[in-house]
Amino acid sequence: MAKCKLRITREDYESLYHHLYQEDGDEHGAVLLAGLSYLNQLPLLTVREVHLAKDGVDYVAGKIGHRALVPQFIHRLITRARDERLVFLAVHNHGSDRDVGFSNIDIRSHERGYPALLQIAKGMPVGALVLGRRAMQADLWMPDGSRCELDQATVIGMKIDRLTPQPVKDLASTDDQYDRQIRMFGLAGQRALARAHVAVIGLGGIGSLVVEYLARLGVGHFTLIDDDVVEASNLSRIVGASLSDAENQTPKGEVAERLILQANPLAHIERLDADVTKASVAAQLKGCDYIFLAADSMRARLLVNALVHQHLIPAVQLGSKIRADEKGRVLDTFSAIRPLRPGAGCLWCNQLIDPSLLAKEAKTDAERKEQAYGVEEPNPSVISLNAVAAAHGVNDFLMDYLGLRDDRTLYYQHVHGQSGKLQLVEPRRDAECSECSKDGMRFARGDGVDLPCTEG
Repeated sequence: MAKCKLRITREDYESLYHHLYQEDGDEHGAVLLAGLSYLNQLPLLTVREVHLAKDGVDYVAGKIGHRALVPQFIHRLITRARDERLVFLAVHNHGSDRDVGFSNIDIRSHERGYPALLQIAKGMPVGALVLGRRAMQADLWMPDGSRCELDQATVIGMKIDRLTPQPVKDLASTDDQYDRQIRMFGLAGQRALARAHVAVIGLGGIGSLVVEYLARLGVGHFTLIDDDVVEASNLSRIVGASLSDAENQTPKGEVAERLILQANPLAHIERLDADVTKASVAAQLKGCDYIFLAADSMRARLLVNALVHQHLIPAVQLGSKIRADEKGRVLDTFSAIRPLRPGAGCLWCNQLIDPSLLAKEAKTDAERKEQAYGVEEPNPSVISLNAVAAAHGVNDFLMDYLGLRDDRTLYYQHVHGQSGKLQLVEPRRDAECSECSKDGMRFARGDGVDLPCTEG
């Protein structure tokens, strides 16, 4: 059977989980409405709405099975799914732990009811989920009559969990290369890194360091995006770049790819020497498990912010800044680590996307020259400041992706070089933000809305 994937925020998952697993030890029900997108023609579901079925009212004793959703509850939500172009998913729980599947009674119920639901849904899939305490399975019915089961569900908060129908049986061997870090997070953690798909956008001073760290950790799948080439001024801070790279104007992506393969020859690499905001390039990011944004353009920030909230992908924006007075004296240096999670850390809410700079970046080179935009001096950059941001960002990925610490509050981190202080900044959250709020146009919509891309 074909596979599908599902993503859900930790807030929504915990609401669902605590409803299903009550102290009575009984079965309970709910309906999820999810956005839809496709990864290599396989469905990706992003949960937008959680509707908990009230026991005895919406979820009652079944005529055939143990419990069932009442027709009125189903009809109200299948028509909402149709009107909002969302996927309808009926949910119930079993008492199992790490291994879960539908019973024969469940399957027969789907076969009786889902053809009619598909007609009401008018072109959208419908399906069901069954949860164990640490497992999940799906039966997704596609409009063409095909069906999909679950490959993996990802629960996304600061801590990132992965649920499968059964424990993953990974027999891949590991050699002595990772022995020291396996002593920290175990062989299961090392194999999880080998399966991880990470994107790095911007392969300059910070991005090249991120690539180096991830490769040596053993991350197995990279999407590398940068449309720039190495110049002489880059050699002081791009890891792996040589004088010959500057002389030959080697693409930064080629240097990063070379760096990865030196550390991990088995890594799978997708290299895109192109502008990340082109639609064809941005589409390659939907399947990533984590995004590192190390590019400094407003358009890249706009796109990644949208990907986080629209496709429920965890990310981090990394940067460093040197502030000087009019005489050139250094007043402050800081490295910024800004995590983004669906519904939290939004760059729009925190005024980190400048509309005037967005407009400037949208102009052609000729237009910028005509309006004297080319007179700005490039920003100062020092590898040691970049390394602080890169190391913090990769360390947070490691801790959160492997579940090495409990879920925590999202803070931006600013590490000040002059004072040596770490400043934790709680991001703003606009309840009416069109980008990150659950009632906004973008949250968990999948391919239901366009990403903020240029053509191509």
